[in-house]
Order: sequence, then structure tokens, then C-alpha cells
Amino acid sequence: MKNYDVLIIGCGIAGLSTAITVAEKGLNVCVISKEEKLEECNTYYAQGGIVASGKEDTPEKLKKDIYRAGSSLNCHESVDYLVRNGSGFVNDFLVNKLNVPFIRDENGEPDRTKEAAHSERRIFHIKDETGKILEKSLLSYAQKNRNISFLKNHPAIDIITNSHNSTNTQERYKKTYAMGVYVLNTETENVYPIFASSVVLATGGIGNLFLHTSNPESATGDGIAMAYRAGVEIINAEYVQFHPTILFHRDVKRFLISEALRGEGARLVTKKGEFFMDTYNPELKDLAPRDEVARAIYREMESNGGYVLLDTSGIKNVSLIERFPGIYQKCKSLGIDITKDSIPVVPAAHYFCGGVKVDINGRTRISGLFSVGETSCTGVHGANRLASVSLLEGLVFGIKTGEYIANKERTNSERPNSSIPEWIYPVEEENFDPVLIRNDLLNIQSTMWNYVGIIRTKKRLSRAISDLNYMNHRIEQFYKKAKISKEIIELRNAVVTASIIAKSASKNPRSTGCHFIQ
Repeated sequence: MKNYDVLIIGCGIAGLSTAITVAEKGLNVCVISKEEKLEECNTYYAQGGIVASGKEDTPEKLKKDIYRAGSSLNCHESVDYLVRNGSGFVNDFLVNKLNVPFIRDENGEPDRTKEAAHSERRIFHIKDETGKILEKSLLSYAQKNRNISFLKNHPAIDIITNSHNSTNTQERYKKTYAMGVYVLNTETENVYPIFASSVVLATGGIGNLFLHTSNPESATGDGIAMAYRAGVEIINAEYVQFHPTILFHRDVKRFLISEALRGEGARLVTKKGEFFMDTYNPELKDLAPRDEVARAIYREMESNGGYVLLDTSGIKNVSLIERFPGIYQKCKSLGIDITKDSIPVVPAAHYFCGGVKVDINGRTRISGLFSVGETSCTGVHGANRLASVSLLEGLVFGIKTGEYIANKERTNSERPNSSIPEWIYPVEEENFDPVLIRNDLLNIQSTMWNYVGIIRTKKRLSRAISDLNYMNHRIEQFYKKAKISKEIIELRNAVVTASIIAKSASKNPRSTGCHFIQ
């Protein structure tokens, strides 16, 4: 039995910002990851950058851009906090504390880039590897802190609460609070509880629920499903952002073509070489909000088939090789020279604007249970995320949640951990067939892409709900009998989270932001 002050599930910018904050206040922290490599998360693959501040920028300008991208469905309190404090957190935490090497100009000032729907050049970057360097910097710093322990290869299964898990029947009549989680050690194949005064869900996004995505395979909506099963409210789940430009190539999947290319002057064209964003948004054109650009590309693909092209010939002020080395090298390895050739691109599932309902301190409706980053819904993004605000949100609310946890009263001694039973294994464990697991996940992904994708209809959503309900029942029955594994845990979470998204989309007949009903 292990016991900590704080248990954090996830190793991205939000989870690690929370961990560092509480650990430096003296609390004992455990960070768990289901992956072999701790850095394997959405943060690592973020290319564009992190919103900070422009030379002539103001919090009001940033707020206006966030509201415009989010169709004004944003939470005012959360946005206000982010725009007032975000730039300071970037400088104090990332630059001064972690020494993150943001690219600087000849005057030593941070080089700022621009992405879609931004009115100012306010995004700090490290060429096209911002997320990779951020993640490595955060991990390196956190691993030096003696108050932080890391457990890799430990997928979380379910949140432990007094009212649901305690063998003391009187606990069901008391206020529900989180006590920890059951986790699987994939190396020993043992399941055991980890207890903590505070549990923080920071498991990242849901992109791998869709057939085409920019996310890593680990993005299966784990935190959403665990919170839902514990009785926590999930909100804004219909708002799934699709990134307009993922590399289209038969030999490569999940490779993002950063929006910063368009920010520097690249333009979208049809296979015939015709600019088309002027038709869909004459004012912002290729720098329109992501939902508009993704739908425009989808329409063009319906008309002309296959993919569209990103023409980089309009980029004049920067060297493509120096500014976008990762993209250049990847495309070059596939026979595409982005200094001469247009890049074939398609849209793909990218970012979840909904999530676990939390207040400004990351608190859920269950005492002791918190959520940060893409798993949470602070309301910052509203109906659609403004580019490069995700890393900032993870940083800002990770720190704020950490500060709240560190300052609140510790209640660990009051919680009857002894009444929580050990994990109960099936009487006759069935070894799973990996082909069946893969096929079930593929069915979920195909259903979500075809019926709950970029453009939705009432009939498609109805079909999706029906199909997912059937799969949910079958997978849950299989889960109860099967020998526990990471793959089965992910599959179970995937079908639950997919069902939540489909049902939320079906209940909202109004097209707003990245939820579009045809």
C-alpha cells in the first residue's frame, strides 16, 4: 500500500506543472504514466508554441481573440485569469525557473510567431519543436526534486472513492471524496491501490478515438472515462477540434504540419493550385479559426477528393529549413522538399475543448479530485481553441491547481484507507485476443470519424450512439472477465468517452465553433 499527499495521473505540461508546484511547497507527490517513456504525451508533439505576449499586445487583445475563436462560449473567470497571469507564468516558470530555450532575435528578445485567429505575434516558440523541448525541460526539472516520485508503465484503472469502494457501508451516506486510484503494474501484471489526499487527472486528450488524428496512441480519453464512472460531470464534450493540416502520406500517420507555417505566409490550395480560403472567410482567409479551415478543407476534399496542398511559396521572411527543421526533415525523408514543393495535407482530430468540469482551482464536484490540462474543462476554450493556448492553459492552471492543493488542509489521516479492499481479479481470467482488441478500437475510431467527425448530421449521430452503446455493453462484459491489461483498460475508456462525445453532440442541435451540424 502506497500513500502520498498528491497523486498525479499524466506527465504532460499540466501534470508536471502541478507536480513541481506542490512538491516545492513540501508535499509528497507521485506522478504515474501508463507509458514506458514518461515524455510520451500530447505536450511532446506540440509544434507551434505557447502564447505569451506580443510587443504591442494587451490582455484585452488576447481575451478578444480567445472569445472570437471560442464563439464566446468561454468561461469569463477562467479567461480573465489566463490573460492576466499567463505571460508572467511563462516568464517566471518556464524561462527563469526551467531555463526553457525559446528562440530569440538579434536583440535577445523572444522571437514571436503568429497563428490562426491571433491579432498579434505573441507566440513564443522553439522552432517547430516547442512541445518536445518543453516536455524534456519539465521532466528534467521534476526528476531532480526529491519530493516527486515517478511510476511508468502504470495505467490507472479507476478512481477510489469512499462512497463507492469502502467496505464500511456508512461511507455511502457521507460526502464523496477521492482517496486514490487502482493502478496496474504492466511489468508484474499486479493491480494495487495508490492512496493520496489529492488526486489530479492530467491524462491528456481524446484524439485516438478518431481514425485520423495528430495525437499519439495514448490519447484514449482515460481521465474523462474515469471521472465519468466516479460520478463527475463532463461538459462541452461535443467540441472536438480538428487540426486542418496533418501530413497526408501513405507511409506516415499522425504527423502535424504546424499552423505556424500559415502564420508565416503559407496558403492552402486545391490540387489544381487554386486558393480557396478566400471563399470561406474573405477577411481572415488561411488564418481563419481552425474549425472554419478544417471544414473548408473537408468541403474541398468532398469536391475534389483525397487531400489539399499547403503552398509555402508565400513564406519570404524566414528560412523554412531553419524555422521548421522538424517538418523539413520529415517531409524531405518522404521526397517532399518544402522549400520547393507544396505539402499534401488533410484535417484530423487534434484537441478536446470539453472535459471534466472544474472550477478555477481545478476542483471537481468530488472532494479531493482535481483535473488539469486537456482532460479538464476550465472553459478557457469555449467552443473552439485558439491556437497555442493549450500549452498556456496547462501551465497556468497546473500551477494554480498546485498552489491550491498545497495551501488547503490535508485530510489524509481522516480517510479510512483500511476499509478499501484489494483489487478483485476474475475467478477465471481469460487471456485477451489482441486482434479482437485492435478491431474493437478500430470500430470505435471509424464510427467516431464517420459519424461524429468534422461535419455531423442527426442521423449520423443517432447511428453512432446506437453502435457505441452496443460496443460499450460488449466491451464492459469482456473487461469483467478478461485478464487485465493496458490495452483493455484503454479500450474500456475509449468506448465510454466516445459515447459521451456522441451523446453530447446529439443533444446540441446548434452549430457552434468546432461542433457543426449539417
